[in-house]
Amino acid sequence: MNEAASDSATTWRKCSPCKKPIGFAGRYFVCSVSTCNGQRTGYVFCSVACWETHVPGARHRDSAAVEKTAPTRAEAAGHSPEPRPPQRILTAVPTRAAGGAPPSASAGPREVLIIASRLKDFIDARSGGYSTSQSVMDVLSDHVRTVCDRAIDQARADGRKTVMDRDFEFLKKI
Repeated sequence: MNEAASDSATTWRKCSPCKKPIGFAGRYFVCSVSTCNGQRTGYVFCSVACWETHVPGARHRDSAAVEKTAPTRAEAAGHSPEPRPPQRILTAVPTRAAGGAPPSASAGPREVLIIASRLKDFIDARSGGYSTSQSVMDVLSDHVRTVCDRAIDQARADGRKTVMDRDFEFLKKI
């Protein structure tokens, strides 16, 4: 039996960057970003190190390597008696692709999240000539951060890595 035939008998798929074989029922990793693990791309990684080589080129803002288990040979052939529940194990700390580590809530200066000129124009037009203090931008940015933190917690509780409009439903009660 030649090497290629024996390789396909034990290999489920190959690692996207390094092309090492990933065996049936073996451990592998996928990117937590949905565009990387869809049917068209289907990136799989044999290790977190291989996943990390993918991140800079993919230019993700936040992502993680998710550990999974490859199907058995019977499952891959469609002869599985019962489906396995999906596994979701985050194995890497979310990173920032090009800008280094994500900003910490307690570290360094806090950026203004509000577009000052648009807010000032809105207040001027709505009020009939009122001015807006620069300190308003900091206060509103803090409120936006608090609201976003709550929405992130809601998305996390729902098992999602995408913050959606429904995560802000609590604002309707305010």
